[in-house]
Amino acid sequence: MSSNEKKILVLDGNPKTTSLSHSISEAIVEAQNNVGRKVEYLRLSELNFDPNLIGGYQYESVQPFEPDLERVRRAVSDCNVLVIVYPTWWGGMPAKLKGLFDRAFTSGFAYKYHKKGPFWDKLLQGRSAYVVTTMDAPGWWYWLYYHNSSLLQFRKPILWFCGFSPIKTKIIDKVRFRTREDLAEKIKAVAQASLKI
Repeated sequence: MSSNEKKILVLDGNPKTTSLSHSISEAIVEAQNNVGRKVEYLRLSELNFDPNLIGGYQYESVQPFEPDLERVRRAVSDCNVLVIVYPTWWGGMPAKLKGLFDRAFTSGFAYKYHKKGPFWDKLLQGRSAYVVTTMDAPGWWYWLYYHNSSLLQFRKPILWFCGFSPIKTKIIDKVRFRTREDLAEKIKAVAQASLKI
């Protein structure tokens, strides 16, 4: 498959309607469109679902599955590359974004445990991922004190667990200290890097 035949899913993972994540996501969509790739764009702020997985996974069948969760699943199934853009809050992803994965990436869709033994099938193999997060903290602080906590959660327990590979990550740090021009350059660089996945 050539790079232009790939289908990209861009998920703006900020629950706010206007944000830096939105600007980054739109720049990535534009860059992908400019090279002729098929792009689907979803915004967390426009998705309606209950982010609370009531009762945990053993009881998931009793919880209504909203149409927007089906929409997310279809988009993930159809893509070759998943791009997630989100802000780091309190060292992690926003609660609604975590709730999206809690609700949508369930057994039988994203993974399936073997009946015997500790292993599982990765049902979303054949897809790669590009995860971009923003934060006010310096990147070195986030690495030293928090061990890149939200990126680590995305890389291993979510994306790798479900079969995504390779998984690339990018941090735009020190956001509140940057000028508008500096942020614009960072956004442009992130969008260009998305073309290499």
